[in-house]
Amino acid sequence: MKKELDYFRIGNTYGGNQDWFPDFMMKIGGCAALTACDSCICLDLYKGTTLYPFDIQHLTQKDYIRFGMLMKPYLRPRWSGIDTLEIYMEGFGQFLTDHGCTAIGMRPLYGNRSAAEAESALKGQIDKGLPVPCLLLKHKKRSFKDYEWHWFLLTGYEVLQHACMVKAVTYGGREWLDLGELWDTGFQRRGGLVVYSDHSFS
Repeated sequence: MKKELDYFRIGNTYGGNQDWFPDFMMKIGGCAALTACDSCICLDLYKGTTLYPFDIQHLTQKDYIRFGMLMKPYLRPRWSGIDTLEIYMEGFGQFLTDHGCTAIGMRPLYGNRSAAEAESALKGQIDKGLPVPCLLLKHKKRSFKDYEWHWFLLTGYEVLQHACMVKAVTYGGREWLDLGELWDTGFQRRGGLVVYSDHSFS
């Protein structure tokens, strides 16, 4: 079984890209803010919200950068990183409130929960048409080095015989990852998933 969310392109780029930003802190530490930006664009395009302040039907790199800078105060890059689910939920929650969106809720699914629980939550979200923010901290496998201390979106899943693969979107690209391997970081301190909720989307 395979299911992928519709996403968006900006030019030839799949979603937004942190490397576009001339702002130094956004370029090196804006991943949480841009995860929220991409979430907003997806919600506007496919769920009918109105969170993106520019032309949603004509997405441009220039407007995306402007949007990222509007999100920056809510999910301010910092040297320690936005390293907990709570910081993301508080910041993005304030953005939603300030922009008159009270329908969207969030709950954490911490990385110390089982991989089976993560898989179930992820499938439930994708089946509802909702992207899933993911925070990865340190990981024992070098194959996940590019995702360490990083926020990104999960936008699809494929159930294979011995694994559940998930579609990770970041830096203007996408890649399929083994959820079990992604979840088993090998460290006690872990990130996890943010689960969006909205009764009107059910």
